[in-house]
Formats: sequence, structure tokens, C-alpha cells
Amino acid sequence: MTATSQPWSHLPAHYAIPAHAPSQQEAQSYCERLARTHYENFSVATWFLPKPLRQHFFNVYAYCRISDDLGDETGNPSASLRLLDEWEAELNACYEGAPRHPVFVALAGTVRDFDIPRQTFADLLTAFRQDQTITRYETFDDLLGYCRYSANPVGHLVLYLCGYRDPERQQLSDFTCTALQLANFWQDVTTDYEKGRIYLPLEDLKRFQVSEEDIANKRNTPQFRQMMRFEVQRAREWFDRGFPLVSKVSRELAIDLELFSRGGQEILNAIERQDYAVLGNRPAISKSRKLALVARAAFHKLI
Repeated sequence: MTATSQPWSHLPAHYAIPAHAPSQQEAQSYCERLARTHYENFSVATWFLPKPLRQHFFNVYAYCRISDDLGDETGNPSASLRLLDEWEAELNACYEGAPRHPVFVALAGTVRDFDIPRQTFADLLTAFRQDQTITRYETFDDLLGYCRYSANPVGHLVLYLCGYRDPERQQLSDFTCTALQLANFWQDVTTDYEKGRIYLPLEDLKRFQVSEEDIANKRNTPQFRQMMRFEVQRAREWFDRGFPLVSKVSRELAIDLELFSRGGQEILNAIERQDYAVLGNRPAISKSRKLALVARAAFHKLI
């Protein structure tokens, strides 16, 4: 597979699987560059990580970033499924010792150093494949099943990198990661609908007498806002269930966990501030509030 082959042409050229593997240094630089340029909050979070862990986090982030884009940025479900299959073949090659893509060349060392199970990475691909074929969720339990693959593996990867492998911490991490995923869903109702997806459980639409037409036409009806109030409160409860993890990990990781958790809660606060009218009006955290969150995290690191 060369950089010009279909269907990789739907994506940035540097995403394609090259004919020959790069050096380890080149691969690590690729992952760091991808992490630092794609997600400012990730770069902020790495300030609080022990320096020896930063490259490993870049490697894991690069895997997650490209995996997500393969499922979300082609505009073609069949193309995405092909790309995800090729990406998983590279994941297999990573565990077998012969990857070509820079992400997997870099990730091979991370996998080896931290003994990370292949299935944790593969679970994310399950979610991205699911996005190509399932666009509605009948019940909240169905949505939680999706979060099990789309969000929770990320928390497990973070715990592996920080030396934690026990079920108790993984369960608490699952609560937090699911809460973050829910907050993002409630923030992006219109954006997701434009991609053909509704993550609000259909049972809740029926319960609150909200129609898909309301979402399509960006009608923030009283019924819709009442439903969103319910969903926001439900996400807050999941954050509360996961928050004890902060006291069960190292200080450095605790700072990151608190930063991301409070960032997710700020999304919920932003939804609340606009009276739950998220259709056509995506809630956002102000720069001043982001800076306040980072300053608080920095303060806890210094004291």
C-alpha cells in the first residue's frame, strides 16, 4: 500500500501506510508532531506528566487520533471499513514485530515496555467500525455498550502507561471515560446529526416527546431542553462515580485526571448556561475558563 493508493487519498497524505518503515526516531517525531498539532488540550496535559512517559503518550494518542479519523473523516462508510481493516493489519504487524506505519513503529516500544494487551487497541476499532453501520441507539444501555469500545479503552491505555492494571481502577476509569464521551455527545448533537448519527437514546426522545425533525431543524423546544437537562444530569452522575480514581493514582496522573474530568464537567456547565439549547449552538468552554482549569492543575502540582 503506497501513499497514493485508494482509499487513503480521502485523508492527509502522511496518514497512509508507507512502503518502508521509518526509523524509530522518525516514528517518534511523527507521533509527537501529530499529538501536538491536533489537540491543544493533550499538549497541555503532557505538561503534568513525568517526562519519561511523554513519548509513550504521544504514541498512544497518535494511534487513537488516526483510528478516529479513519472512521470519521472519509465521508464513505465502505472506505472507512477498508481503511480500518488495513489499520488493524498494521496493529497485528506491530505485535508480530514488522509494522511499517510510523505510529506502529513507535508504538511497538510502548507495547513492549508496558505489556499492553492488543485487545485494548483493537476495541477502539470495534467502535469506529460500529459508527459505519449503526447510527441510532435505542436505549441508554445500548449507548453504554458503544462507550465500552469508543471511550473506555483510552482510560485503560492511560492506566497501563502509568503502571496500573487492576480491575478496580479500570472500572473507575470506565466511569470517567464514559462521562467524557457523554459530555461530548451532548455538546455535539447537531454536528453528529449532520454526519447522520444520533447518540441521544431513542427511548429518551420518545419519553420527552422529541422528534428527529426537531434535531434536523435545530428546534430547541421546551421538550428538547428538558431532555437535555436529564442527559446532562446523567453525565454528571457518571463523573461522580469515576472521581474517586483521582485519589487512587500517582499525583502526576491525578492532576491530569482532574484536569480532563473538570474539563468535561465544564462542557456540561456550558450546556446548562445556555439553558440546554444545544441545537445549532454548540456549547464551548471559554479560553479564560480553560486557562483557569490549567492554572488550578498547575497550582496543585506545585504545592
